[in-house]
Amino acid sequence: MRALRAFGARDVHYLVPNRFEYGYGLTPEIVQAGAKLAPDLLITVDNGVSSIEGVAAARAQGMRVLITDHHLPGSQLPAADAIVNPNLSGDHFPSKNLAGVGVIFYVMLALRKRLREAGWFARRGLSEPNLANHLDLVALGTVADVVPLDQNNRILVEQGLRRIRVGQCIPGIRSLLRVAGRFAERAVAADLGFAIGPRLNAAGRLQDMRLGIECLLCDDDGRAWMLAERLDELNRQRREIESQMHTQALLALQAVDAHIGQNELPYGVCLFDEGWHQGVIGILAARIKERFHRPVIAFADGGDGMLKGSARSIPGLHIRDVLDAVAAANSGLISRFGGHAMAAGLSLPAAHLDAFRQAFDSAVRAVITPEQLDSVLYSDGELTELDFTLDVARLLRRAGPWGQGFPEPVFDGVFDVVSHRAVGERHLKLMVRPKGCACTLEAMVFNAEAFDWREGTNVVRLLYRLEENDYQGLTRPQLTVTYLWKL
Repeated sequence: MRALRAFGARDVHYLVPNRFEYGYGLTPEIVQAGAKLAPDLLITVDNGVSSIEGVAAARAQGMRVLITDHHLPGSQLPAADAIVNPNLSGDHFPSKNLAGVGVIFYVMLALRKRLREAGWFARRGLSEPNLANHLDLVALGTVADVVPLDQNNRILVEQGLRRIRVGQCIPGIRSLLRVAGRFAERAVAADLGFAIGPRLNAAGRLQDMRLGIECLLCDDDGRAWMLAERLDELNRQRREIESQMHTQALLALQAVDAHIGQNELPYGVCLFDEGWHQGVIGILAARIKERFHRPVIAFADGGDGMLKGSARSIPGLHIRDVLDAVAAANSGLISRFGGHAMAAGLSLPAAHLDAFRQAFDSAVRAVITPEQLDSVLYSDGELTELDFTLDVARLLRRAGPWGQGFPEPVFDGVFDVVSHRAVGERHLKLMVRPKGCACTLEAMVFNAEAFDWREGTNVVRLLYRLEENDYQGLTRPQLTVTYLWKL
């Protein structure tokens, strides 16, 4: 929208379907809602490649349709006027890992070139826009969508971060960093993924995604701050809901484990509770997947006898392909599905849940081995006492951007526990001393209950990142713990 307006388009609007009313993607229902604006051209972003019925409905309304997407296409493509997707069969674009925001960025680059060649800017007395000014948004969308940071995506993210650090970013990003307690001048990819992303997503998960979009479209600092504060409040509510659902899910898994035998959870885990919130099941599935290292689908009541599910996978298991196999072998079991290798969504009649649970577990067992269910943790080795410095932490920070497919270095070692204290409801702060060293370091353990921490633990092995902690004006090195073993 920012690019099109900069090109001189005067009548540009957006429509994001409320997931609780319309589900995802371009459905006939959302087309009907969009028809009130009488658009000449309908552009999808990050969706549409599987919207057969939606595109047909839009064409029937007289709309031209341009699909921009990065999700894997099915056997049938919608009858759009044009489809831009690097993952289409026969597409020669070299970077297949673009997020939806990356796809539309390249479309806007191509459009600017076409308008330049047609003399559009000159005839209207417009300065040709510099699309690099939008790389802050490209960086945010690329990191938040957790696509692999291949060479191309790392360039896009790094260039966006550079602009954010020198203040050349939109007010919404600046305000969201500030409300999360982050510093724009020191922003890294993790700030986009763990500070801004969840706050923007909280709007769509709990209320209406338009709140997040308006924050990113806003050019007024005061209004952007007001919207950022509201998004921060929604994110706190989301965390409370997620915590309750997480507890319920763990109890359900304990019951399953006790029923079928110790450590004999299904290969493919399906979870459902009629009270779960539709907007949070994706996060829940990710949390359970991380804890038990199995593909997980969490379902919520979708109304009218339907369930809506959100799936998360483990390395080596293409979750969309598994759902495709289930659908092919069990006609009518799944109403609709879509997604990619590591995440997917689906809907099915509530009466089909038990049958789907069995079919999903069987389909997962057909493509992975028991060894793949063993989580493997990788370390870049041990650090010496001379390495636990701010200089090393800052070198690691500057070597990014780190992210999916390009992970930040992690280290391991044995430490004596000097002291510990709880932080919030689920976190733990340790003071530790590396074995054989005199220095004492802070170590932050998030979601400590996952590691079964017990009072009286004196020695631990930690898998950690070495980071720079800036709190109340005091800067020091800190270990951010990703895994903990009691020794």
